[in-house]
Amino acid sequence: MPEHGGNLDLAMQRFGGDARDWIDLSTGINRKPYPVGELPETVWRALPSRSAIEALHRAAREAYGTTAAILATNGAQAAIQWLPHLAPPGRSRILGPTYNEYAAVFSASGWDVREVSDLEALAGADIAVLANPNNPDGKRYEPSRLLALLSRVGRLVVDESFADAAPELSLAPAAGKQGLLILRSFGKFFGLAGLRLGFVAGAETDIAALSAMAGPWPVSGPAIAIGERALSDREWAKTTSARLVRDSQRLDREVTKLGWTLVGGTLLFRLYETGNAIRAQQRLACAQVWSRVFPDHNGWLRLGLPGNEAEWARLSAALTG
Repeated sequence: MPEHGGNLDLAMQRFGGDARDWIDLSTGINRKPYPVGELPETVWRALPSRSAIEALHRAAREAYGTTAAILATNGAQAAIQWLPHLAPPGRSRILGPTYNEYAAVFSASGWDVREVSDLEALAGADIAVLANPNNPDGKRYEPSRLLALLSRVGRLVVDESFADAAPELSLAPAAGKQGLLILRSFGKFFGLAGLRLGFVAGAETDIAALSAMAGPWPVSGPAIAIGERALSDREWAKTTSARLVRDSQRLDREVTKLGWTLVGGTLLFRLYETGNAIRAQQRLACAQVWSRVFPDHNGWLRLGLPGNEAEWARLSAALTG
């Protein structure tokens, strides 16, 4: 399987401790999660109803600013698994470097997969894939440029998993256009990755096909209840976005003590050029702070944002100690 962040098993195997000892900054998951609160007992013991799922869909449409057809999924990853089955195998072009599951799932389904480094090189693909903002380098693309590309590909998949704090980048308002699919992750911004909730918005025909692949209960009762509650809480989202702006700037200042330079990132993670990422990762791991490295880029190290002052103090000590 492709390598991902969040692999604390590896960290513990190499450096000791258990999960409670570690600060996992290897992912882009908000470490100050949405306060879930109490849930009705029925969400645990009853099958999810159609009306409950539709209420979640309405909350997602309002939060993402779209009127298009939408489908809640078991995390954005579930939708990624189904994408190759929307059409017979053909040419898949992926704007990289990016989330490595896309190449894996298309290759496994018999597609001709190529990673390209320029937006224009996506033209001519039967399915073109990009992330906006991108993971791991945070590169951003103006929505108008992406819409101009739509007529030159069979389908355009835009992964907006890190766009909650950058709504100006979102193509969700245009998701009803034929051939355009927008993927959204719930767990990253809301800090509830274990809930396994995501969304895909697009033309009615594509969403109907994906819904058939998902089956009658694509998400759990607790995910529906928490998702609707969180997506409707726009004040929490506004406050969180403002905090993430401050914290991402704070992290950038912290790492300058070591002479690292900012490659890019989003408000949920930062990517730094360290000169030697393995050495940098080991330095942090000795203080049980876990980070993400990339085999194809020896100097790149990705860090998420600490969730409280105790975590900030441990990270600062690890960077300077």
